[in-house]
Amino acid sequence: MSTQQGTQMSAVDAAQLPFEIGLNSFGDVPNVDGTPLSDAATVRLLVDKARLAEKVGLDVFSIGEHYREGFVDSATPVILAGIATATERIRLGSAVTVLSTNDPVRLYNEFSTLDALSNGRAQMVVGRASQTQSFPLFGYDIADYEQLFEEKLDLFMQLQRSDSVTWSGSVRAPLVNQTLHPTMRPGGIPTWVGVGGSPDSVVRAARYGLPLMLAIIGGQPERFAGHVDLYFRALEKFGMPAGRVGQHALGLVAETDDEAAETWWESWKPMVEMMGKERGFYPPTKERYLMELETGALFVGSPDTVAKKIARMVEVLRISRFDLKYDVIGLPTDARAQTISLLGTEVAPRVRRLLAKESINV
Repeated sequence: MSTQQGTQMSAVDAAQLPFEIGLNSFGDVPNVDGTPLSDAATVRLLVDKARLAEKVGLDVFSIGEHYREGFVDSATPVILAGIATATERIRLGSAVTVLSTNDPVRLYNEFSTLDALSNGRAQMVVGRASQTQSFPLFGYDIADYEQLFEEKLDLFMQLQRSDSVTWSGSVRAPLVNQTLHPTMRPGGIPTWVGVGGSPDSVVRAARYGLPLMLAIIGGQPERFAGHVDLYFRALEKFGMPAGRVGQHALGLVAETDDEAAETWWESWKPMVEMMGKERGFYPPTKERYLMELETGALFVGSPDTVAKKIARMVEVLRISRFDLKYDVIGLPTDARAQTISLLGTEVAPRVRRLLAKESINV
């Protein structure tokens, strides 16, 4: 394997980084005995699942931000604050914060408070939004999609990296020598840029020297290798230090491959049918589904199967963090708990052994 130059990072370099394995949730409402759980009970369930994630040794628990039927993650920092008081070690973050329709000042206040409450465990992933419900809800024009994100990211990073900020732009009122409280730790909290496929977003992350989170929910993950190459080239161009790459994926872990495949199919099929009507996704045929399990973006299977697939992503995408979205609408609570338990007790140790072996053999 050739040595990468400058800020370029090889698969071996990625394997030698401290590898994080975490969980993502969008607050998807589960079924209990065939009946959807209430919204309030689903919120409380997130706290229970975060406690379980910490108990089994996982590194990160993240919650998304959505404004639609079937999801209860519309107030992410509030839920994370509740989790912070119920846990001690696990890091807490957003699976995606829709920066385009949030106010950077308010976000700073919310996440600096979360960081203080959790004793330095807060982090976040910011994104432009793959779903657009927040734009009309908060009075924004979807036509301003790019400008909103660009200006708000600039302000948000200035707030994190400077004690006093003077800023002006077109998307909010200007700031003059503004200091916010409670203050964040020096340099701010870990802030990743979520990317679903846009090369411009990859370059933007590199320009700010921020780690890159790849949201890969369908198709072959290998197609994102070009984005990773672009990211490291851009870091070098902007004179930034070597960055980190993470992967957000969907999946379920069970005792056997067959059990996992059948359990996930029962909830995944209606979800893809619903999303297909909105976005023009392919029909969720069983043949296509099995292909996604074998070579695609779904991490569904036994602990050994899922661990080998994650380790493969280190080789292909040079990731040093992997987050599994362990829940979809309707997926029973016991299947969610089993995934969390097996991910922490079986999958994570297997992945780290595989990475250590790879590092030694190269």
